[in-house]
Amino acid sequence: MDNRILFKRDMKEKQELVNIILDRFLPRKDEYPKDLHKAVRYSLFAGGKRMRPYMTMLAWQLFNEDPEPITYVAAAIEMLHTYTLIHDDLPDIDNDEYRRGKPSCHTVYGEEVALLAGDALLISAFELITWAPLPEKMKATLINEMAQECGVSGLIAGQHIDIKSEGKKPDKKTLEFIHKNKTARLINMSLRFGALAAGAKENDLKALEEFGTNIGMAFQIVDDLLDIEGSQDELGKSIGKDAETGKMTFPSVYGVEKSRQMADDYKQDAMQALRYFEGKALFLQMLADYIIERNK
Repeated sequence: MDNRILFKRDMKEKQELVNIILDRFLPRKDEYPKDLHKAVRYSLFAGGKRMRPYMTMLAWQLFNEDPEPITYVAAAIEMLHTYTLIHDDLPDIDNDEYRRGKPSCHTVYGEEVALLAGDALLISAFELITWAPLPEKMKATLINEMAQECGVSGLIAGQHIDIKSEGKKPDKKTLEFIHKNKTARLINMSLRFGALAAGAKENDLKALEEFGTNIGMAFQIVDDLLDIEGSQDELGKSIGKDAETGKMTFPSVYGVEKSRQMADDYKQDAMQALRYFEGKALFLQMLADYIIERNK
């Protein structure tokens, strides 16, 4: 069977596994307080592709065949990712009215509920890791690392500088800091958690980190380009927001053509890093292609 068909099938199957766990873990939408639980489920099941949890499961499968033990961790990462999206869309941050092809959480449920829904997903992500059928010491390690990656030295730092840089003169160093601590950081964490829980060695983790950093930067460049060249129907979110708000983006720093070349260069470096695994990382390679070629 064609590898592309196998890849798409595998991605869909793992997406469904993650969705099952999320559905079982979360309170029902009719539980009190209903508006909060509805808001959480609305954003989490709004049609995301689950690429980050998919990375976690693929990294695990480089060392263990059965993905079931890591699926809870993968689902926790999707909760974490969705929290960042809800908060990014809030009026005081990016003020985006659409996400994943639907009105954003605060547009439907109000800013206060959306803020708390994001908080709930962040906190619940830590709890969900404790459900994983992994050794207690490993779960403690993952929880500790997640706190560090999400905190003031990680995702929040990147978000802070992203906000503070709006409307300012484009700067290469600042741009790199923002996205190595946002997009690339979360992708790296997704890969690392899968491999670490599977017992990967230091050299294995180093190769995956190199892949994650490069594909994370490529992902962000493509995202920035799509904000200029894409359509709302394709992207599922508002376009032109970066220019409207004065965001520091790759096209604003390097121009469109240079940015496009940089995305390809980052992708090639990511592929080079995967050669360490000697052909065992085929689906990660195909995921890298998917990220670069996506139109939404």
